[in-house]
Amino acid sequence: MSFRSTIVPLLMLGLLAGCDRQVSTQEQANANKLPVEGTGTPAGEAPKTGDKVIVDAIGTIDRSHKGTAAPAISFQDPAGRPTSIAAFKGRPVLLNLWATWCAPCVTEMPTLNAAASNMTVVTVSQDLGDDARAKVTSFLARGGYTKLQANLDPKADLSVAYNASLPTSILYDSAGREVWRMTGGMDWTTGTAKALLAEAR
Repeated sequence: MSFRSTIVPLLMLGLLAGCDRQVSTQEQANANKLPVEGTGTPAGEAPKTGDKVIVDAIGTIDRSHKGTAAPAISFQDPAGRPTSIAAFKGRPVLLNLWATWCAPCVTEMPTLNAAASNMTVVTVSQDLGDDARAKVTSFLARGGYTKLQANLDPKADLSVAYNASLPTSILYDSAGREVWRMTGGMDWTTGTAKALLAEAR
């Protein structure tokens, strides 16, 4: 049995566990106390670099990787050709790891599509299997998500590299350096989300 045949099923269990996670009452209470950098919210104490901060009682923002280059891991573009985050260098990019079976991922898709009107949003599906491309293409078409593309990560290499639960979004600046990463769903049309996205130049 290979390492990959062992790790991918375990990874998918981890992704499922993270995807179905609900925000606890305590986290919602904490969200009211913690400010979000860039929003001017003065509530409580300002977070320090590297702190994880609950945003809008939905996602958790992590700035501990700020300034690091995007991993040189390839994924498949809509035509099935290999590409990577480096292909988008020169403009800010929001990378979103998601799957068709992940409820919070599905919930945030309309707002990601809206955010893609103002910046580059690269959605990379973590769906596995021979029918993954058809599944993802059909999902995006049914939802009318015309600004999002059916990029695939058929071996879940990005999820492994980021140690990600789904959904996870990573913001890169125009130099290809990470600004922050968000674990959990987000409404990307809120004032908080817009302020966070504006941090990338």
